[in-house]
Amino acid sequence: GFTDEIAAAGRVDAVQFRLARLSDRRAVEAIRRTADAFEWDTRPSPNPRPRQGNVLVGRGIAYMRYKQMENYVAMAMEVAVNTASGQIQVRRVTCAHDCGLVVNPDGLRNQVEGCIVQTLSRALHEEVKFDRSRVTSVDWTTYPILRFREAPAVDVILIDRPDEPLVGAGEAATAPVAAALANAVFDATGVRLRTVPFTPARVKAALARA
Repeated sequence: GFTDEIAAAGRVDAVQFRLARLSDRRAVEAIRRTADAFEWDTRPSPNPRPRQGNVLVGRGIAYMRYKQMENYVAMAMEVAVNTASGQIQVRRVTCAHDCGLVVNPDGLRNQVEGCIVQTLSRALHEEVKFDRSRVTSVDWTTYPILRFREAPAVDVILIDRPDEPLVGAGEAATAPVAAALANAVFDATGVRLRTVPFTPARVKAALARA
């Protein structure tokens, strides 16, 4: 997320900013393939286009190498932010995933999709709350999760490296989700969210401070 902040401060496109500073060919390919499949709109953030009523639309990208030594993951998202309600709708997600040798493509794709959807739930809704004596988030009403109607379209690009060791897929695709989401919200609204979950109340409060 902070990488995006630097790019925005310099009025540089977020993808171009990253590519100009990376020499690892696998990192570069992950970002390029994500941007190409997403049909990335090359420009600085935030989005200069006018709003559509109460709805602001933006896109964001995030990249990381898991544990600095394993998976390469790049992820782009498109979001729509309703400034009246504070609601964030994630419309689509594109993710390029490189874990070296791919043994089971279907299983890997399912794992990456699951990581993305689960972490969107955590980034948008999930929060343990408590008072001075006990936890108060005790059911699906007080501890909401992502609903089917909120689930975005997810496009997973598997980069197979038959000559590289396999490093597994576990949780790697969870790592860039919140950053890509926050960067997309900034692109839409010009406001940075730094505390998860990005609830409607937090979105409205951030917009009010802007």
